[in-house]
Amino acid sequence: MKKTVLFVLVAVMVALISSVASAQYKDTLTWAQGSDVTSMDPHQGKETPAVQVTSQIFDTLVAVDPATNELFPQIAESWDIVDDLTYVFHIRKGIKFHDGTELTAEDVKFSLDRAINSAAVSYIVDFIDTVTVNDDYTVTVVTKNPYGPTLRNLAIPFAAIVPKHVVEADENNFILNPVGSGPYTFVEWKQGDHVTLKAFDDYYAGKALTENLVMKVVPETSQRSIALETGEIDLAYDLAVNDLPKVRDNASLTAYEIPSLSCWYISMNMNKAPFDNALVREALSYAIDRQLLVDALNMGSGQPADAIIAPGVFGYYGTGVREYNPEKAKELLAEAGYPNGFTAKLWVNDNQSRIEMCQVIQAMLSEIGVEVSVDVMEFGAFIAATTNGEHDMAYFGWTTSSGDADYTYYSLEHSSQQGAAGNRTFIADPDVDALIEAGRSSNDPEERLEIYKNLAIKLDEINNNLPIFYSSLNVGANAKVEGFVMDSNGYHPLNNVQVHE
Repeated sequence: MKKTVLFVLVAVMVALISSVASAQYKDTLTWAQGSDVTSMDPHQGKETPAVQVTSQIFDTLVAVDPATNELFPQIAESWDIVDDLTYVFHIRKGIKFHDGTELTAEDVKFSLDRAINSAAVSYIVDFIDTVTVNDDYTVTVVTKNPYGPTLRNLAIPFAAIVPKHVVEADENNFILNPVGSGPYTFVEWKQGDHVTLKAFDDYYAGKALTENLVMKVVPETSQRSIALETGEIDLAYDLAVNDLPKVRDNASLTAYEIPSLSCWYISMNMNKAPFDNALVREALSYAIDRQLLVDALNMGSGQPADAIIAPGVFGYYGTGVREYNPEKAKELLAEAGYPNGFTAKLWVNDNQSRIEMCQVIQAMLSEIGVEVSVDVMEFGAFIAATTNGEHDMAYFGWTTSSGDADYTYYSLEHSSQQGAAGNRTFIADPDVDALIEAGRSSNDPEERLEIYKNLAIKLDEINNNLPIFYSSLNVGANAKVEGFVMDSNGYHPLNNVQVHE
């Protein structure tokens, strides 16, 4: 009898301890970001605000550890590189989609073929020639040519694996109600306001540590800071740099910051006058004081840019930051036939720090007689209109998600990628195309570096995109947040993050 009572007491104590332990962490983690998701379809929504959400829902064949930058197996438990063109992927057995069905090689083939045919993301997978299903758990990928960043590209979130049967049954419903195999399942998307996700019980790598995720759309950086300070949110993405000292000085908050793989730049639409004139484009480049922008608006965070890819990207070559020389800019405008300047529109999405950057650039261009109106647009409308080539100039940020120069040069500068894929200057230069194609079809790192050096020099002469600065990434966090690791692309994984009560 005494043993039974003791056993019951021990069981009760264990239950109480377990209950207390589980109650130590919140069941919901809330983060705020500046823009809403553009699409829940991973083969369409490639913009960072979209991927910050969809990367919690979908997985890829392989992935990159944000802490080490090393590749690791995800949906594919292993792979064999048979030759320069052939990759054999062995799919994990027992991976479940959120509807309970098993993920197989057919889903992998369907997904890669679908991504190849997507105007938005084809540039990251169109190096693939064929995808063949060998059996339920083996897929062979053959590339068109040797392609150095093959595995890195397949780790990009918009090469996600989606369920073939769900997409084929009702693609429109899938886009609104995404089904993946990632750590979180989709619950709700109230556009312009929030997204709610729930931990997937059967996730192959173990259930996520926090039961619910809520993403809130908070366009103004100051409001994200306030929401963090008041405890309304646990994580605030992309804080204004002048808010970081306040976060660092607040004992209840933590500031995370790392160099990014992002470049902020202005695209000039070469299909429109006067931006079809190389002298005009060069003049505008001389009119921008990049160091002042970094010092005054970014409080020294980041660095002036001289190329469309950041220094941390493989293939970066520095041509030297274009000097600030408004007198030279005026001379070039006069030579181009615009001695009195011209008027134009500079588009930017509704993000306060980006708006402020454009307003200062507006003032700089005014000094050389170029009168620019800064037009602010909702992010989705901004992307759609610039995809259609309706802009004069537009302010963008681009992250080299693979860490390899091809990712950016091909999508932003190759003539085949005009519009949705990223080329919003609508450049179509045969020499640029040839260099890009040579760089992506070589497996020799030294040869590729030489090609990208020549390409950087060529683009510095063309000036279709005006690189402004390379940014750092920052996230403000409640000090009670545990397990958070920043991703250099901004696609911060949240399945191992917890928040103390």
